Amino acid sequence: MTSRAPLLMLLVLAQTAALDAAEVTPVDTPHRAAWMADGSYGIMVHYLIAPSGETEEARTAAFNQTVAGFHLDAFVEQFMSTGADWLIFTIGQNTGYYCSPNRYLDRILPGHTSDRDLMLEIAVRLKAFGKRVIAYLPSEVYGQSEAVHEAFAWAPADQSEFQRRYCEFVRQYALKFGRMVDGWWFDGCYDWPHFNNSLYDWPQWFAAARAGNPDAVVAFNDGAFCINKVKPVTSLEDYHAGEVHMLVDGKIRLGHDADSPLYLPEAQYIDGVQWHALVPVDSTFEGGEPYHYSDEELFGFVRACKSVRGAVTLNLPIGQDGLIPAGSLAQMQRLGAALR
Repeated sequence: MTSRAPLLMLLVLAQTAALDAAEVTPVDTPHRAAWMADGSYGIMVHYLIAPSGETEEARTAAFNQTVAGFHLDAFVEQFMSTGADWLIFTIGQNTGYYCSPNRYLDRILPGHTSDRDLMLEIAVRLKAFGKRVIAYLPSEVYGQSEAVHEAFAWAPADQSEFQRRYCEFVRQYALKFGRMVDGWWFDGCYDWPHFNNSLYDWPQWFAAARAGNPDAVVAFNDGAFCINKVKPVTSLEDYHAGEVHMLVDGKIRLGHDADSPLYLPEAQYIDGVQWHALVPVDSTFEGGEPYHYSDEELFGFVRACKSVRGAVTLNLPIGQDGLIPAGSLAQMQRLGAALR
């Protein structure tokens, strides 16, 4: 597979320089997330690294070594074989390490981003094939190290300074990625005591996420269908985060209990927000035994959602080498063929 990454990297750099000096004009679209309803389905992978080492320097070196070993060509080839139209990829989560340099974080806490800009490389490659890319980040740093807490001013008594700093962190990514990234999926937007989602300064968050692409779709996850919350966190979102615990008989189980109600979408929008479900396949979001579904059940679920113009993303396992397991990949290839 021939790479067009060098040329597109130059275009991204030129675009970023322009964004630093000028405001971007939005493209006139009926709904930012319309492409999700028009597409086939999406794939998500949780590429997360918790590097080992006795010192910060050792952990940074181990982190860089792992990211450098990500097989980009093979991953892109795998993704393209599935027929999926978008990818949700993790820049980082609760380990405090991020697979893309960040101008803000690299200044206040060096050694926590990779030398290799893996997120941008993936976005450039997939955009060259006309695919969409959504970047994943948490919206909090609760479980991270003391150093990360200090860098972002994490303070449960008053999170205003944390939001300012963290949104600048997001903004720097958004400016760098520009239109190479089509959206954001922010995790951890819960109603917990130390940072309740009622305290989010929504205009600040959306401005940061769309700093490089005013048409970027944005979602915030509060647990969603996992905890029997059918509506989005805010009607300002473009698409529902839609986290699913598991499917039962081809329907979403709203909650964790065996007697939780089962659910399928009835319309494209909820409070003006694009309906979307994120379903773990051969994996879970909470540990334990992975959830695997027959083709009949999984494909039927996707078709039922698409029948009302809902969108579905399937979360697959991924190795630190960047490869999706063969069995999971084969099922996605069959799904792509069935949807065509």
